[in-house]
Amino acid sequence: MRLPEEFVKKMQELLGDEFNSYLESYSKPRFYGLRVNTLKISVEEFLKISPFHLKPVPWTTDGFYYQEGDNPGRHPYYYAGLYYIQEPSAMLPGAVIGVKPGDKVLDLCAAPGGKTVQMAAQMKGQGLLVANDINADRVKALVKNIELCGIKNAVVLNETPERIANNFEGYFDKILVDAPCSGEGMFRKDEDAVRSWEKYKCEKCCSMQWDILQQVDRMLKPGGSILYSTCTFSPEEDELMIERFMNEHEGEYELVEIPKVGGIEGGRTEWSNGDYDFSKTARLWPHKLDGEGHFAALLRKKDKICEHNSLSATMYNARKWEKANAIHDFDDLKKFDPQLADFIINNTSLKLEGYAFKKGNNIYYLPENCPELSGLKVAKFGWYLGEIGQKGFVPSHSFAISLNSNEIKNKIDFSTDSREVNSYLKGETLMVSGEKGFTGVCVEGYILGWAKQTGDMLKNLYPKGWRKMS
Repeated sequence: MRLPEEFVKKMQELLGDEFNSYLESYSKPRFYGLRVNTLKISVEEFLKISPFHLKPVPWTTDGFYYQEGDNPGRHPYYYAGLYYIQEPSAMLPGAVIGVKPGDKVLDLCAAPGGKTVQMAAQMKGQGLLVANDINADRVKALVKNIELCGIKNAVVLNETPERIANNFEGYFDKILVDAPCSGEGMFRKDEDAVRSWEKYKCEKCCSMQWDILQQVDRMLKPGGSILYSTCTFSPEEDELMIERFMNEHEGEYELVEIPKVGGIEGGRTEWSNGDYDFSKTARLWPHKLDGEGHFAALLRKKDKICEHNSLSATMYNARKWEKANAIHDFDDLKKFDPQLADFIINNTSLKLEGYAFKKGNNIYYLPENCPELSGLKVAKFGWYLGEIGQKGFVPSHSFAISLNSNEIKNKIDFSTDSREVNSYLKGETLMVSGEKGFTGVCVEGYILGWAKQTGDMLKNLYPKGWRKMS
């Protein structure tokens, strides 16, 4: 691989004696990883059924290396959302940010969604997860991955940080900023990153990173945490960017120690102005561990009396919405929409408790009330259940893929190597008889999606954009 001369010179100056060892890492093969989606299956259960050659990733409990020939992206378990394919080093930020069930969480630069779905699994369907990306094309992949992983408590935005901050001031417990960066840590994995480095050099990325961080403090609660990460080696984008942020908010933040396991090292305090102990941050070097280059810093906002009015316009609007659409039991659901209620009682064992929202004929659900979103570009609002049609409620694919098989009354199950599973994922009709109505199609007990049983055959309802090509 030919590296930019300017980059090589800079790394040689930074690394000194260890530069040759670093340079040798480019001649070694990259590492591949997947993370078990514990919203759908426990790590223990997945290891029992996994057909792949797996080895644990040291810095997360749900991540594993796999061999290149395993090809997990083509296995039916991938289409059931049992795991997410993710570069091993990229698993660190979501593992150490400390998300808990019930938290209000923002993933500010989220696409394609690896860290989003990782945090969602830790939330266990409780609280509110807001995932944002400023790039409209990348948001499409983010929405798909959130739906594939069965996440019910996420709102996806396509906005600038400043516009989000106007609606979510002082709202979040945890904010993850996987900042746009010069991508130096991905050179071995992706040669396109080498080519784009000339266009998105450090100076340009620093400007974008600072603009993003300027808004983050506004959205974070006292006592909350920020996880800032990049996939670059540049001190200007890493230690020096965090130092600048902490100086801007002098005395308001403290660095939190990130565990050093599996070859992870601390950040380089000598690459900063020496104001803070950057050994508490994390640097992942490709010549010192099994993964690509990454930097992560965890900051805690110190507790203080919130300066904002506790009953802001944002929260007032959220309370109005809560009162109008709260679902506590089946009677509330039937009052909200009788057709939805009838479908749920006749086809599932699901018990909805939370907040429902209707826009036109489309119905959405969230377990947690949501601040006012007016004026923001919303790409996905909560769990999309489906729409009210002329003949009753029509469930979405998102509805099915978010359920466990024991929550669907009428279902059919196939083995991973069956012809039927492959045909279903290609969108083909299955010549299988059964009880008429909506049917959940499963692989080894895990939901893939809906089909409509006509009596003699299963009409395939697997989404066209999701289908397996071969």
